[in-house]
Amino acid sequence: MARAQGARAQMALAFETVYGTPPVGGFTKMPFASTTLGAEQPLLNSELLGYGRDPLAPIKDAVTADGDIVVPLDAEAFGFWLKAAFGAPTTTGTGPWTHEFQSGAWTLPSLSIETGMPEVPRYAMYSGCVLDQITWQMQRSGLLTATARLVAQGETVGTTTSAGTPAALELKRFGHFNGAITRNGTALGNVVSAEITYANNLDRIETIRSDGRIDGADPSIAALTGRIEVRFADQTLVTQAINGEACEMEFAYVLPSGESFTFTVHAVYLPRPRIEISGPQGVQATFDWQAARDSVVGRMCTATLVNDLETY
Repeated sequence: MARAQGARAQMALAFETVYGTPPVGGFTKMPFASTTLGAEQPLLNSELLGYGRDPLAPIKDAVTADGDIVVPLDAEAFGFWLKAAFGAPTTTGTGPWTHEFQSGAWTLPSLSIETGMPEVPRYAMYSGCVLDQITWQMQRSGLLTATARLVAQGETVGTTTSAGTPAALELKRFGHFNGAITRNGTALGNVVSAEITYANNLDRIETIRSDGRIDGADPSIAALTGRIEVRFADQTLVTQAINGEACEMEFAYVLPSGESFTFTVHAVYLPRPRIEISGPQGVQATFDWQAARDSVVGRMCTATLVNDLETY
C-alpha cells in the first residue's frame, strides 16, 4: 500500500475571479519547502445534564482554514506571492520585464491553492486564500526562504486533481550571498542579520452560514516591521533613533544572470536600542524597526521584481 511522502507532494495555485470559486484552469506549479495549510473543525462537548455520567455526543463547531507555506525567494514564482500580498503589479519593459508592486491597495486578490499527494491519492483544494503575512530573513549563509501566512475560506478534498496540468516555471533562486542592504542609497555595513515582515492584518468576515465557512477576509491597516542586528561600529543608527528621524532602507538580491528582487521601505523608524557589553567579543546592537507611509512617495514600501515572466 502506498503511503504519503512529502518528497512527492505537489502544489499549484491560480488567482480567482470570484472569491471562493476555484478557476477551471490557469494553475501554475509552485515550488515550496513545507506547508501547514489546512482546514480544521473542532468538536464542542455537550453541556447537557440528566443523561447520566457519560456525556452525550459532541457537535461540530465552525470551520477554520489557514496555514503557512514556506517558499523560496526566486526570480519568477515569488512574484505570485508578492501579487497576493500587494495586488497586481505595474509591469514595464519588453523582456526582461520589471514588475513593481506597491503597498496600500484597498483590495487584495484571492487564490485557489491545491496541494496533492498522488500516492494516496489525496488532492486538497483551498479556495478563497488571501495572504495575511509574508516574512523572510537576511543572513550570511543558509537557504533563503520566505513564509507566507494565508487565510482560506474552505477545503475540498478529492482523489483526482482539479488543477489540470499546471504551467511550470523556471526556478532561478536567490541566495543570501546575492543580498545587500542600503540605507538612504548607501550600503549599510556591519549588518549581522535582518528580518522583514509585511502584514495585511486580515479581518475575517465571520457571518452565519450553513457550511460554517467565512464570507471573506478584508485587509485592515497594514504593518511593516523588522529587525536588524549590527556590529556596533558607529553612532549613525543610534543618532537616527534618538532624533526620531526616518530613513529609506532597501533590501535587494541580484543574480549574475540579471534577475533581481528589490524591496524598498520608504520610511523606516528606529527605536533607541540598549547597547550591552556582554563579554570580550564584539558588541552588537539590535533595532526592531517600524515602517510608515512616506509623505513624498505616498506609500510605505515598493517591491520590484525583474525577470523573464511577462505577466502575473
